[in-house]
Amino acid sequence: MPLAKKILAVDDERHIVRLIQVNLERAGYQVITAFDGPEGLKKVESEKPDLVVLDVMMPRMDGFEVLKRLQANPETRGIPVIMLTAKAQDTDVFRGWSSGVSAYLTKPFNPLELITFVKRIFSGADEYADTEKTWEL
Repeated sequence: MPLAKKILAVDDERHIVRLIQVNLERAGYQVITAFDGPEGLKKVESEKPDLVVLDVMMPRMDGFEVLKRLQANPETRGIPVIMLTAKAQDTDVFRGWSSGVSAYLTKPFNPLELITFVKRIFSGADEYADTEKTWEL
């Protein structure tokens, strides 16, 4: 049996991280956690997740800066990112999509919707594993 895909959840609100973790683990994924941007970047380096669920508004470093650093690094550029944030204005959503996220979910969120996005991203990743792919849903 293949190893479960590893997902990193990064959010400064611990109850949100726990909600993400419980639901994704129930869906069969391995979940690691971080509670701010710098910790999230360290976990990406040490844990090599298959996907990152990332909050935007966090202390020390916001999600857009984390995303920018992930995309600037050739080793992490291909990791899909789902933005999960309370920033629901059209300009915020557009900034997320134009920054290269794979999905943009607003809080409060439906955990089933998150799982659906994760499955869709992974099914696309498996389908195109041998080719460069732009992540679009």
